[in-house]
Amino acid sequence: MEPWREFWNRANRVYVNDRHRLVHYRQVADDILSILPAERCVVLDFGCGEALEANRIAARAARIYLYDSSGLVRQSLTARFGGDAGIVVLDDRAYGALPAASLDRIVVNSVIQYLSEEELRRRLADWRRLLKGDGILVLADVIQPDAGMSADVSSLLGAAWRHGFLVGALAGLAATLFSDYRRVRGQIGLSTYDERALRDLLGPMGFVVERRPTNFGFNARRRTYLARPRP
Repeated sequence: MEPWREFWNRANRVYVNDRHRLVHYRQVADDILSILPAERCVVLDFGCGEALEANRIAARAARIYLYDSSGLVRQSLTARFGGDAGIVVLDDRAYGALPAASLDRIVVNSVIQYLSEEELRRRLADWRRLLKGDGILVLADVIQPDAGMSADVSSLLGAAWRHGFLVGALAGLAATLFSDYRRVRGQIGLSTYDERALRDLLGPMGFVVERRPTNFGFNARRRTYLARPRP
């Protein structure tokens, strides 16, 4: 899946405009806040992207770690949140140094579609090691095998209509026809999992899995799963 890593490590047009970007990250922050316990906890947002509202999560958590594989994204995160003691931006080395059983929540939102199954297995083993015994791994925005790009288009237009960036969304869709995203997606595709496949994958790795009633974000055709370490 190396072309995807290259795609996310350079400027792209995944968000049609600034309004779309702000609305997206506001919703993601709301979703993360909804799965936090009442007591202050330690959270890892893995593959966090720009995490524009991480400060809202930090206000509820003891600490939030932000990790993204893109060096450009990490530079932006450090510039934005470097003065907030509750937010720690991790590079690859710092992520690898996190101690076992140190995290209460690990959020992996809209990430596993860009990983091969082999890489996902490696990541799952690592996340299992990092979670506390009563912690939760959140696998969010998981794409169903029967969901095509039309579902993504419908979701974008619905969100754009509700949140006031419909004109930008229509222009963005036109640009997508000629974008690197469409080219890479057509070239290597995205990893997809139905509920049974995900349970079969996580079960032998020591997780008990339940499906969350609603997905993170705006795409109701995608799914979110909560995975807990098996006692």
